[in-house]
Amino acid sequence: MSRYARVAEQDHIDRFLEYFGSRLTGVDLVVEGIVDRISGLNKRLHREMNETIEDFGLNYGEFKVLGTLWRAGEPHRMSPGHLARIEELSTGAMTNRLDRLEEAKLVRREPDPADRRGVQVVLTDKGRRAWEDAVAAQAKKEALVASSLSEREKQQLTNLLRKLMLAYEKREREKG
Repeated sequence: MSRYARVAEQDHIDRFLEYFGSRLTGVDLVVEGIVDRISGLNKRLHREMNETIEDFGLNYGEFKVLGTLWRAGEPHRMSPGHLARIEELSTGAMTNRLDRLEEAKLVRREPDPADRRGVQVVLTDKGRRAWEDAVAAQAKKEALVASSLSEREKQQLTNLLRKLMLAYEKREREKG
């Protein structure tokens, strides 16, 4: 058994570290294993998410816009400019995204009641259902991943990941 894995099975990262670890001078192999596993899980979760939202006829950007409108709460409306800022897109890119969503009847553009020159993007019932159904489908996939852990292990992992996230958030705040 690998000196890097003290469990019954080795993953591909254990095998990599076992094979190349001695040549990675100056690298903390435990930290390398942690980061490589988080990165690998992130890649796989994103791939699954993209598959899920494609099943609902969406791409990731469109899914994010629907989610932003959903999270805005009733009446699920926002100006295109505000959406573009939240999604960190140019107004032209947001217009293209909204055109596709409107064509699919997932959003509609309406006059802004507070500014007759403005427009508001409104999440339609069809758009709300598409977003909620995609989230529910993805949650089922994610539950399967977590099912390999006991409830105690899930809580431990949550606490450890939170600790890592808080350290990153603190570092980002200190950078300004």
